[in-house]
Amino acid sequence: MFPQNYDENPFIVIWELTRACQLKCLHCRAEAQYRRDPRELTFEQGKKLIDEIHDEMGNPMLVFTGGDPLERRDVFDIAEYAVQKGVRVSMTPSATPNVTKEAMQKAKDAGLSRWAFSIDGPNADIHDYFRGTTGSFDLTMNAISYLHELEMPLQINTVISRYNVDHLEEMAEMVENLNCVLWSVFFLVPTGRGQMNDMISAAEHEKVLQWLYKLSKRVPFDIKTTAAQHYRRVVIQNKMRENRSMSDKEHIFYEDALNQGKTGMIDGLGRAPKGVNDGNGFAFVSHTGDVYPSGLLPIKAGNVKETPLHKIYRESEVFKNLRNPDSYKGKCGVCEFRHVCGGSRSRAYAVTGDYMEHEPYCVYIPKEWREKLKRERAEKKAEKTNKN
Repeated sequence: MFPQNYDENPFIVIWELTRACQLKCLHCRAEAQYRRDPRELTFEQGKKLIDEIHDEMGNPMLVFTGGDPLERRDVFDIAEYAVQKGVRVSMTPSATPNVTKEAMQKAKDAGLSRWAFSIDGPNADIHDYFRGTTGSFDLTMNAISYLHELEMPLQINTVISRYNVDHLEEMAEMVENLNCVLWSVFFLVPTGRGQMNDMISAAEHEKVLQWLYKLSKRVPFDIKTTAAQHYRRVVIQNKMRENRSMSDKEHIFYEDALNQGKTGMIDGLGRAPKGVNDGNGFAFVSHTGDVYPSGLLPIKAGNVKETPLHKIYRESEVFKNLRNPDSYKGKCGVCEFRHVCGGSRSRAYAVTGDYMEHEPYCVYIPKEWREKLKRERAEKKAEKTNKN
């Protein structure tokens, strides 16, 4: 399989249907409000966007998010229109009283193939604190039981933060017991309501990523990471260590795939044919139609009410910069994994103010830097020997 050309079309488009939501999550990038914004894209504008995504952008995956998508009364009409067009659609609603069995039945009837719910702790104390609403954990568990009754696949989203990093083994056990098909693990980015002191350290990022890889080898559900692009590096490193007996021809294949960013051929994750990053295989449309490289990277590149999404994605300077890992700064710009990882551009921007800077929460030292350090040490040793 050849990798998709992300210069032309994204692998996934996120549409924030609304910012209205009844929860007050600590990490909310949208800083969701209780009431809907009158500037939201209308149903007709949404249909036009869906038409463009299907007809002009290679029909990428479309995810409805928020706020809470269920705060829009026309959400299932929008979903049905997209599904009938042949667009692959999923939705991430909030666990509020809006999530009824009737609503789930409507989603299934509309053709939504999967629902995602957020669980950020193995118990109500941790989860409800993080979500800012008492009773959220119980509502989520009730909603999941409805989902199983309707025989719809379950995806669980979890935000890794200092509040739950010590409870991941319990979380993994819960995910398995809930018969989840995909555990989507988000690594907190300090934007919106998210704060720097909510994040885990760089060393903890590495520890959790290594743990996720080992977990992926023994659990029945799939594991996906968001805002942790360095998980691809971790997976590739582990797979190459496990395949030391590969032939020269196989090693050449691995190196070629790595250099061309064809991680779908080698990392076993089984999703995008190559690494997705902010603006690189990914586009985000806000509730008002503003377009960003992702929901976590708040640099506006245009608005779909004024400019077609495909034109913004292909021609915006911000998007084009993000699709050029060779121009990244610091260690990300020279890292041998830059075309498959590239670091979180959102986190780089949130921490440094420059979306092209290196990933500040990655401990890996690129091969080029290690070799440079080795040469410098050798030169100093030689100088010392010559003086003696």
